[in-house]
Amino acid sequence: MVDRSATGREAKAAVNEVERGAIRRFAEAIGETNPIYFEEAAARAAGYRSVVAPPTFPTTLRAASDLREGLMLSPGKHLLQAEQSFEYARPIVAGDKLTVRSKVAGIESRPTPSGPTDVVIIEDEGRDEAGELVYRSRQLWVVRMAPKHAPGEIHD
Repeated sequence: MVDRSATGREAKAAVNEVERGAIRRFAEAIGETNPIYFEEAAARAAGYRSVVAPPTFPTTLRAASDLREGLMLSPGKHLLQAEQSFEYARPIVAGDKLTVRSKVAGIESRPTPSGPTDVVIIEDEGRDEAGELVYRSRQLWVVRMAPKHAPGEIHD
């Protein structure tokens, strides 16, 4: 299963430049229609300094993929992101340059009818160029060992 000694492990920080085009593409992909996600004038009229990123935009930011892969994506494991939450100190806007740091906040095992399951909690933190906190996210990843099947056995 997942190496328990990884709890507390931190990944190398990743710098992400938030671009208007990336915000627009993300907003379109999730079906947003609010003009603050697309139009500079609408965002400014609403009191923002630039186009605003939708609340789940941090899922697109580069952060610690090496940490996640090293912990969970080894042969014979199934991976599912079960939950994600966000807390904001302020909205993310186009032009932000965010340094994102990730760490393994916890690992626990849970027995299930289909076999052993680990739950890995990853926390990300995004800070702007002044070092001010912009957001925190918390992700729950479920990691299961692949079920063993006999050769040629049909399974769901």
